[in-house]
Amino acid sequence: MAIVRSLCGQCGMGCGVRAMTGTDRDLRIEGDKAHPANAGQLCEGADALTAMTDLEGRLLHPQVEGKRATWDKAVAQIARRLAAVQARHGPGSVALHVGGGLLTEDYYVANKLMKGFLGSAHIHAPWRGAIGDLQRAAYGEDVMPATLEDIDRADMILIADVPALLAHPLLLDRVQEARTTRGTRLVVLGTGIEADMSLPVRAGSVARLLAGLLLHSLDVRLTDADFVAAHVTVPDGFRDRLAPGHDLWSVARACGIEPGQVRDFFDALGTADRLVTLFGETAGADVAAAAINLHLLTGRIGRPGASPFALPTGANGMGAREVGCHAADLAAHGDFSVSVRANVARFWGARQLVEQSGLEDAALLDAMRDGQVRALWSIGADDGAADWLRAARAAVPLSIRSTDRADEAADGWTLCLPSANWIEKDGTVTGLDRLVSRQRRLFDLPGEARPDWWMLTRVAQTMGWGDAFHYEQPADIYREHGRLTAYRNDGTRLLNLRRHAPISNPAYAELTPWRWGEVPFDGGHFPTPDGRARILPIAGQVEAAIP
Repeated sequence: MAIVRSLCGQCGMGCGVRAMTGTDRDLRIEGDKAHPANAGQLCEGADALTAMTDLEGRLLHPQVEGKRATWDKAVAQIARRLAAVQARHGPGSVALHVGGGLLTEDYYVANKLMKGFLGSAHIHAPWRGAIGDLQRAAYGEDVMPATLEDIDRADMILIADVPALLAHPLLLDRVQEARTTRGTRLVVLGTGIEADMSLPVRAGSVARLLAGLLLHSLDVRLTDADFVAAHVTVPDGFRDRLAPGHDLWSVARACGIEPGQVRDFFDALGTADRLVTLFGETAGADVAAAAINLHLLTGRIGRPGASPFALPTGANGMGAREVGCHAADLAAHGDFSVSVRANVARFWGARQLVEQSGLEDAALLDAMRDGQVRALWSIGADDGAADWLRAARAAVPLSIRSTDRADEAADGWTLCLPSANWIEKDGTVTGLDRLVSRQRRLFDLPGEARPDWWMLTRVAQTMGWGDAFHYEQPADIYREHGRLTAYRNDGTRLLNLRRHAPISNPAYAELTPWRWGEVPFDGGHFPTPDGRARILPIAGQVEAAIP
């Protein structure tokens, strides 16, 4: 029986596992005590790994128009038909859908092929949400400032999104452990979590409460005036535009709680020097914006135990955002500015670099129905996007699906390509706090199943771009990803994997968890043109809107 250190991969925590593998795909999983994300603990989500050993229902061979085909035939047809679509309808006629559980290497190759060679940024990534955009707007770069260790160092932890935390059981355990062993005070906006202070606020009102806290902090001088003056840009008239509807009485009425409870909450939050605020996509963009603003205005950011802590969706959503595999970024945390485009085009040897951000969600579906987008390649599991995918598949003449499930081959896709499932994947994942870890293959690939990066690479090579897509193993892609993050990076971007750009194949195979970015925003330094953070609009509240 072999023992392999790998990852659970069922949520954004990035927990390590010790997998004991035997013949006939026998598998036993336990937590990896050496992994910093979980220290040997596992939740019931890891049970999904043992279920993946069953080959019943697996797609094991390529299918073209519902019939089994060779890989050579499938790849040749994809290359020929994508080229025909581009020639007739232009570079924006191809779209990509990606699930949230691919490896970083898969995302990198998919993004490079789309944006550098097919000339399209139409990438539907429904797990991405708004937090990345908000962090980029506030800090100048999509960097999650908190780490799991901040939970252990905080004086107070504010839970602003109960469902998001409940979706990460081991993180909740860590929060409760800090409360029990260190006396960390826990404040919960909602119900269902044991805490020192719980406010049963009305659904959808958390942003209103946090905006009220912002106003209170400004009025009673709980903000860090020196930090704000040196490191934060606050719009003129910020306080006056925030004031309507955010006095204590209006907030209490909107939240469905007593004014005394609101006052107690305001007082409690004002006394904690080291505050961590946990929030996710489920609470909405306005909650995330208000939480980020709170930490910026009170200077509780860029130091241990004091940070806004965003919980991403997608098992490797952080890795996808790092390489830019979504519609809003170009690559490696770079935007579509002229200088960034020139650098990326030169580095990739791009044949047809995209010029601007792409469509996603409903707008992309409309473009498909209007005939502007004629081809779709969908990669990875994404149960939440089932309805969107069904509509998109019906709207385009060419539909390609990379999946491990045989039943999807009967859903009307033009081509279905057999993907590796999680326990057959090999590459890297970035956890929710920028911790990069190795996912190692537990079993050989069954039938003709292949990694997603391999399929993308083969198609790119067949389309004539073999000089730019020369990957033979995941380490080749990881090295290139690292080099791109460092390429012409003069320190203005915190994402810089320079230390791993020359990593050897043996070192990649033995890679231990590491975190990029050190302590982001240490000393109040932000990767914006003037080095200052920006206060965000609170999008969901008209009366609090900040231009």
